[in-house]
Amino acid sequence: MSPTIALNIVKLRQRIAAAEKTYQRQPGSVQLMAVSKTRSAAMVRAVAAAGLTDMGENYLQEALDKQRELTDLKLNWHFIGPIQSNKTRSIAEHFDWVHSVDRVKIAQRLSDQRPEGMAPLNICLQVNISGEETKSGLALEALGDIADQLTDLPNLSLRGLMAIPQATESFDQQRHAFAQLAGALQQLQHKHPSMTTLSMGMSNDIDAAIAEGATIVRIGTGIFGPRQ
Repeated sequence: MSPTIALNIVKLRQRIAAAEKTYQRQPGSVQLMAVSKTRSAAMVRAVAAAGLTDMGENYLQEALDKQRELTDLKLNWHFIGPIQSNKTRSIAEHFDWVHSVDRVKIAQRLSDQRPEGMAPLNICLQVNISGEETKSGLALEALGDIADQLTDLPNLSLRGLMAIPQATESFDQQRHAFAQLAGALQQLQHKHPSMTTLSMGMSNDIDAAIAEGATIVRIGTGIFGPRQ
């Protein structure tokens, strides 16, 4: 096991626990996901050895290669990158969660292509919370209509919302973006009580995300160190 990775995970868990306490969150209510895109299978193995089993991947082929190499491990695989129509079958077959659904067409394909006998695929709707032209995601005002359309898809479980806000060093601005996402989820929950997940917060804004209700934080650099 990589001592650096193991130590980073211990420190992150302590930081999450401290933030839960500071912002009066339930202890253990924030789940840590390792963003393992561009990292080797050996590094993922080190993360698993440190007791962390949720892995987030952006690139399908790279993820499938790692999954083949790590079949002896019981891992939860989360797809967190943009989704092209020609990739939905493999995503539906090989992942437990998809955080980046932003079109009904993609959701429909994921449901249709989820293999029989597998549990429903957990999905989050990706929201373009800062309205950036370069980012994927739905506008806040589109969420209610999309959520309604996805409810009846038989092989999906609509679990919540995901966002990657515009990067800023301002803690207040970070909180403001995450508060908007949390507010949107609260509104949706009246009609869609299964939507309890807020996938938000990365290495640079994890505390602000936890303050505003994150239930899954997605950490890459904070676990694996800087990319080579």
